[in-house]
Amino acid sequence: MWGRPLLYERLTWPEVRRAAAEDRVCLIPVGTLEDHGPHLPVDTDDRIITEICRRAAEEAPDEIVLLPTIPHGYDPHHMDFPGPISIGWDTFCRYCKDVGTSLAHHGFKRMLYYNGHGSNQNLVEMAARLVMIDHPNVLAAAAFYLVSKKGIEAVEEIRESSFGGMAHADELETSIYLAIDPDAVAMDKAVDEQSYPAGDNARLEWWADGPLRYMPWWSSFSRTGVQGSPTLATAEKGKRFLEAAVEECVGYVRELLEKPLPERRQPQEGL
Repeated sequence: MWGRPLLYERLTWPEVRRAAAEDRVCLIPVGTLEDHGPHLPVDTDDRIITEICRRAAEEAPDEIVLLPTIPHGYDPHHMDFPGPISIGWDTFCRYCKDVGTSLAHHGFKRMLYYNGHGSNQNLVEMAARLVMIDHPNVLAAAAFYLVSKKGIEAVEEIRESSFGGMAHADELETSIYLAIDPDAVAMDKAVDEQSYPAGDNARLEWWADGPLRYMPWWSSFSRTGVQGSPTLATAEKGKRFLEAAVEECVGYVRELLEKPLPERRQPQEGL
């Protein structure tokens, strides 16, 4: 009998073969270690995305096989603050691709990279795309948490910070960490800072970064590492954010399961 949730690293090799034959979605949490203000641990992105994915795997135990979290990501712009472990963009992208390629080699056909660190996102998306290029019958996707339509609606319903005030070590991340492990959060050291040089088209916001995007050294605009209002965070908000993120993740998994596997075909001139 399978464990619930199904944890990839706890399987024997015959069990991996059985799991691959069951047409499950491989859920791959992706995070990083980096500064999150003076009040949150450097494992914030890892801890949050791991918890979301764990709960999603518990919610859909027959549809998911949960991979260990990829703990290190791309964050060279944070290196002025002590703590980040930054992996070169090409190394990180290849690493994520290699994880998916290995899963495809073992017979898994569907996978979701669920990302918890903003600067990873383009690279994780590229990794998923490259997996599908190399394995034409595999469906690999990537998503950042709480940016689906329902996720955004939940965030907007719960948040108290103003627009443009939710980007990093903010009300959302601090609230979620409070819901997961309140003893690890130093709320007496939380400070609000909204210092990104925003404009009509360039801004930092959880789900609505502007169309004009640039990312200078984080220390060039933030003294504390914070971009947002963590003093507004509460564990109750965090619980609701978590619930919304888990619902979103399970929704992505089920959508991937509904989709037909891709199949390369010869182009034709007419239908």
